[in-house]
Amino acid sequence: MMKVKEVLNEKGEQYHICCKPGDVGRYVLLPGDPFRTDLIASYLEDAKLVAHNREHKTWTGTLNGVKVSVTSTGMGCPSMAIALEELIHCGADTFIRIGTAGHVCEASWDESLDGVICTGAVRDEGTTIHYMPIEYPAIADRHIVAALADAARAAGLNYAEGIVQSKDSFYGQHDPDGLPNGKRLKERWEAWCQGNVMASEMETAALFVISSIRGCRAGAIMSFKNMKETIGIACEALTTLMKIDG
Repeated sequence: MMKVKEVLNEKGEQYHICCKPGDVGRYVLLPGDPFRTDLIASYLEDAKLVAHNREHKTWTGTLNGVKVSVTSTGMGCPSMAIALEELIHCGADTFIRIGTAGHVCEASWDESLDGVICTGAVRDEGTTIHYMPIEYPAIADRHIVAALADAARAAGLNYAEGIVQSKDSFYGQHDPDGLPNGKRLKERWEAWCQGNVMASEMETAALFVISSIRGCRAGAIMSFKNMKETIGIACEALTTLMKIDG
């Protein structure tokens, strides 16, 4: 793994998330929304607020006696990349993104689906090309995918496994006709539909690419319906990973 330069503030903390080694666990849950960290932290034991700077809010507690953290990444791949790099500097190495997403292909509109467990991501964003050429795949860790899938089945919930599109422009999806580049965006959207892309969101590609090149593990689960159920699945998946890790 390549040596990575740290950028610290005047307190010796990571410049953006304002954490240092010891502040976070090796296992981290990653919502986008800083307000959602409070809800996720309630699933941990003895959770304490560690830091809140800009869009990055971090709690640390325990899950079955093992140190676990929750850090919000903010919206988009640039913000995800910053949070992820700095969490890795603090000693984290296992990440599960918990988010919401929009439907894409026809199969994703099945009303029985509770959400999607991400196996990979379309790199339809600009951040990861600063890390790796576009031919490099954005894929999830297979053990995390399996742990999430097992947890969903045990809970009696229906989460599809599939690919998500990570984009930079929310309104490029929702109002392409209002953009000069709208025709191209609609053509690409049709390609994602025909390619069975299950959901559209804004952070997962960066999570998968950076985790891969930094030698870390990452997965992601997107909710279509009930965020509390999705959080429960992610926590159960972490419990499985902890048992495997010993």
